[in-house]
Amino acid sequence: MTAINAYKMDGLGNDFVIIDRRKNSINLTKEKIKELGSRSNIGFDQVIFIEKEKENSFPITIFNSDGGEVSACGNGSRCVAYLLGKNLNTKEIKLKTNNRLLNAKIVGNLEVELEMGKPLYGSEEIPLSKTINPANITLEIDKNKFTGGFCVNVGNPHIIFFVKDCFEYDLKTIGPKIENHSLFPEKINVTMAQVIDENNITVNVWERGAGQTKACGTAACATAVAAFKNRLAYNEVDIKFKEGFLNIKIDKTDNIFMTGPVSEVKKINFET
Repeated sequence: MTAINAYKMDGLGNDFVIIDRRKNSINLTKEKIKELGSRSNIGFDQVIFIEKEKENSFPITIFNSDGGEVSACGNGSRCVAYLLGKNLNTKEIKLKTNNRLLNAKIVGNLEVELEMGKPLYGSEEIPLSKTINPANITLEIDKNKFTGGFCVNVGNPHIIFFVKDCFEYDLKTIGPKIENHSLFPEKINVTMAQVIDENNITVNVWERGAGQTKACGTAACATAVAAFKNRLAYNEVDIKFKEGFLNIKIDKTDNIFMTGPVSEVKKINFET
């Protein structure tokens, strides 16, 4: 058995185990990630590994609680940036995922801003399994039609449906069916979004590989993009979750900035 020192953090209840691999090589099997991710064990939405600094940025490797590797995790990246910022006594951190360079700033007490980069709108970029209009998707799930779905990639693929009441839908039932629909070859994150006004949107999120989560940073970004493109909200909007909100701003060059709270850092230990 090997003892592993790690950290537990969350952003609005979206929780993570963070493992620092800058000095020691630590690996977890898919089965071990699933075991540890269970809510009857440590419990987390994602596990994130911090890799050795390379070209002034810190690569991160992200796995969902089902053991599958993913390319993006907005709240998790903000937590990692906070952890590294405190460790290195700096307010600015660059993170590198397998498809994006993320600039992070600690902007207040337990408050982190993350520059997410630009959204991708093309069918092949999201990706979709066929070339159709990604901004107006119709899906039939359990003989119910879901219309007006907006697909976008913000480091990972998302579909957003704008609805009257986002909590009316049983995401534990329909979430996995949309996530695994044949239209989405890499699966997809699912958001039911309820526009309160042009400054505020409430969401209910199903994350691919993690299930229904209390919050999701990339879903907040994707929802803000979809709402702005559909002229339902301004280019700066608060995306509300059960435990608080993330502020999302889209600048004139289409870059997305996400700002919100992170938890204090908690040290944990477990064995493999």
